[in-house]
Amino acid sequence: MTASQPISAPLAEVYDLAVIGGGINGCGIAADAAGRGLSVFLCEQHDLAAHTSSASSKLIHGGLRYLEHHEFRLVREALGEREVLLNMAPHLVRPLRFVLPHRPHLRPIWMIRAGLFLYDHLGVRHSLPGSRHLTFGPGCPLKAEIAEGFEYSDCWVDDARLVVANAISAREHGAHIHPRTRCIGARRSKGLWHLHLEREDGSLLSLRARALVNAAGPWVEQFLQETLHQPSAQHLRLIQGSHIVVPRLHDGEQAYILQNEDGRIVFVLPYQQRFSLIGTTDCEFHGDPATVQISDEEIDYLLTVVNTHFRQQISRSSIVSHFSGVRPLYDDASGSPSAVTRDYHLALASEHDGAPLLSVFGGKLTTYRKLAEAALEQLAPFFPHLQPAWTASSKLPGAEELDSVSKLADELCDSHGWLSPDLARRWAGSYGTRAWQLLEDVHCLMDMGENFGAGLYAREVDYLCSEEWARSVEDILWRRSKLGLFLGPMQQQRLVRYLQAQHGEVTEQARPIVHERLAPAYATPLLRLDDSATKRPAR
Repeated sequence: MTASQPISAPLAEVYDLAVIGGGINGCGIAADAAGRGLSVFLCEQHDLAAHTSSASSKLIHGGLRYLEHHEFRLVREALGEREVLLNMAPHLVRPLRFVLPHRPHLRPIWMIRAGLFLYDHLGVRHSLPGSRHLTFGPGCPLKAEIAEGFEYSDCWVDDARLVVANAISAREHGAHIHPRTRCIGARRSKGLWHLHLEREDGSLLSLRARALVNAAGPWVEQFLQETLHQPSAQHLRLIQGSHIVVPRLHDGEQAYILQNEDGRIVFVLPYQQRFSLIGTTDCEFHGDPATVQISDEEIDYLLTVVNTHFRQQISRSSIVSHFSGVRPLYDDASGSPSAVTRDYHLALASEHDGAPLLSVFGGKLTTYRKLAEAALEQLAPFFPHLQPAWTASSKLPGAEELDSVSKLADELCDSHGWLSPDLARRWAGSYGTRAWQLLEDVHCLMDMGENFGAGLYAREVDYLCSEEWARSVEDILWRRSKLGLFLGPMQQQRLVRYLQAQHGEVTEQARPIVHERLAPAYATPLLRLDDSATKRPAR
């Protein structure tokens, strides 16, 4: 089954596993289960990674701050997963050094040294260098009164592409992946789950499954109560996290982790070469997670933290883009949102005739693979022929025979002399060795089709639609890529017309707001997208 046929492909009479939710946990569980020999069906009410999983800080990290809350098991597991994911997807995950400025009145230096010692030794670390003390000198982007700090290792990740890579892996192991398909009802009968689904076009379908996984993220409880009509002994804390994007604040490829008076931290990350990504916040959220939007208070909070540390001051007019997401954290009865555990909890429920239901509460991007393994371990008694765990030594699609992203980019240019180095690097870092598929039967630049701007050609658009379930401008510009930062309104309109003409899609264009003051500094306009966790257009 190809991505261009996610709905029309024939459904199995009975699936082993039905997964509700196309975020990182749902797709990770689907990929793991399909690779162990189970027949898998996954549905997602919107696009893959449309919500929490594309609104993260783009990090694979152990969680240095979690040590203060004594979450040693979670930190140990997350630290180990950095190395695993670097091997699984080196095109999507890369090492990143973090600079932690020391401000004596916030945390004493002995505490930071002790925390970093634990961070260096608590989990497996083969390739990532350890921490070290720093003395800041001339040329440092931090304010003069910040004289010293520390440096340590974690990793950056393209979060939405990691989700899609897991969905592709699941599909290539036989799973059926159905975005834009909502489960509107499910009940147990004669040892099976009977599911009723509604597609985006309003058409209906039904299927049966031996087990059901509820990985609906912020909607886990709602799915239990409103769709399954079941109470839940476990609960979620919905925590809003927002980010802003501004023109680059510093040279170099290091990130900064900034301490604040409230005990929280804020990251400043190099982003898409020209920008800095700043976040995140921690606020209680009440309401529909699909409507989450950054607040004025969150913007002021992030600006204040950055301006307290950096020589270069930023303001609201500096903001190029922003996005918000709702983190579905397992409710451990902690007081402040920052103290709520980032660990996951799996709740298994089965009746006397079988048909288990596994609900996923909490979790974080870094530990999705371990969560999937734990989920399959709980489901194993219901599937006697389940094959052993396999993902720890696997490669995600695009990582096959990948030595390095830079070497692959050079090989793409060498074999296609007309291909620009910038485009080759972006493709290598987005698709890995699958970039060769984009160049099949392409012999010259004209074969790439229409250029919509920023190196986005019709060839890539067609690939994303046929192989990666992309349907809309938002899917392409804000999840499968981040090119929405570079394409102006006219270019986006051309993409809308192309999708409608070539792929029959009715798409909505994300309404951009051009920052005129910033635009002359770049080859293409910078856009401000009023961007929620669903990346839906501003109204």
